[in-house]
Order: sequence, then structure tokens, then C-alpha cells
Amino acid sequence: MACQAGPSTLSTHCTFHPSWNLHIVLAPTPFHPSNTISQLKLKNTMMFTLLQLLVIAAPIFQVILASDPDPLQDFCVADLAKDLTLNGYPCKRAANTTTEDFIFSGLRNSGNTSVPSRAVATFGFVNDYPGLNTLGLAIARLDFAPGGLIPPHTHPRGSEIIYVVEGSLYAGFVTTQNQLFARVISKGDVMIFPRGLIHWQLNVGNTTAMAVVTLDSQSPGIQLIASSMFGSDILDEVLVKTFFIDENAVRQLKATFSGSS
Repeated sequence: MACQAGPSTLSTHCTFHPSWNLHIVLAPTPFHPSNTISQLKLKNTMMFTLLQLLVIAAPIFQVILASDPDPLQDFCVADLAKDLTLNGYPCKRAANTTTEDFIFSGLRNSGNTSVPSRAVATFGFVNDYPGLNTLGLAIARLDFAPGGLIPPHTHPRGSEIIYVVEGSLYAGFVTTQNQLFARVISKGDVMIFPRGLIHWQLNVGNTTAMAVVTLDSQSPGIQLIASSMFGSDILDEVLVKTFFIDENAVRQLKATFSGSS
């Protein structure tokens, strides 16, 4: 912020940021014989207080307007031997970086769909694919047996886009206003799932299906709704009152999602 005296010694002009196109003009009421000294002191005190508040607020506004900094290097392959930091893993030494750091072969083969959901996701997140570090990208392969389901889940740190390679999927998401966006998507179709919203994919065809998804985070996270609710130690009473089911049903579901018999 920069301030300078105006044409009158009783006015001040303040510019808070060049891009804001915002100017504050503080000018006390011109002196009249009827104005008392105490009134002038009060007005000047109020203007000084206002100026102080604006000075304090200016850095806050600037932080709000700030965006993520541009990368300062061509790449930053993750050094997975070190601890995760705020913006990702520390960089592996450039001299030790190889072509293989930028190649991921984990999606070559189909996943094992011999699981209760009859569908499986194979992830290429930064922990599996260190070349993604600081790039804001991730990838995954989804394999489905007939009737297979990637159950309702969220990615708290990333939006997702899915490309159907084979088969037909009933895919969709629900907004925070409980509005449903869903339909069957087939080979060659693409669909977006906004960050943090509950979404799913169900194979509605008579054959296997496969899709590839990308996300705009190197570590988007994944939270399965049913597993989070019934696979954790949430009190039975909370689940009974949330889902309007009895305690026996809660215990059965907990046993299913905890892997016990």
C-alpha cells in the first residue's frame, strides 16, 4: 500500500495494490468557524483509525488474491525416502533423475475383479509414480466384471475425468444440494466428477468393462462412503439414527466392512 498527500494538506490518497484500481481518499470536513476543536480532533481520530484498519487489512486481501506459485524448475521427481511436505515430496536430485522416473507401467494389466464389488481400481498416485510430484496430476485404471461397481466415494483433493475404453457404465455424481447427474456412458465417452462430490461407476453391460481416469492432484485421496461409515468405530447409535436402521443391521454392516465373519 502507498499513501501520499492530496492537493489539500487535509486529504490523503492511498493505493493498496496496483491491480485493484482502488483509491481511498480521506479528507476531513473543511474548517468552519462553527466547528469546535474537539469536533475536529474526533474526526481526525476516526480517520486515523480507519486508515490503520485498512493498512492491517491490505496484506490479508493480498494473501486471498494470491495463487499457487509457478514451478521454479522443470520437474521435481519425488524423493519418497523423505517426509511429505506442504507442497509435496522433496525433489530427488536432478543428477539422479532418469527417464524411468517419468514412466509408469502399473496400468498395463487388468486388475483382479474377484472381489465382492467385482470391480477394482489401480492407482498411479505420487506414491506409486514419483514423476507426478508437484505437477498436480494422477491417473488410475478401473476394471469391471459384469455387474461390477466402484462404490460411491469422494476425492477430497481432486476433480476426476473418466474415459471409457471398453463397455458401458452407469456413472454419476450428487451435488451438495442432492442434485443427481448420472447416465450410462459407453466406449469413447468422457465424464467429469467435480472435486469432493460423491460419485460412482457401475458396469451395466453383459461383458467386462475398463476405463481410465485422471485427476488434477498428485494425491487426490479417496474416501469410500460405506467403508468410512461402517468400517470405522463410529458409535452404533450414530449409525442407527443416521440411516434409520436397527442395531442388529448396524452390527451386520460393521462386520461386513471390517472384514470379520
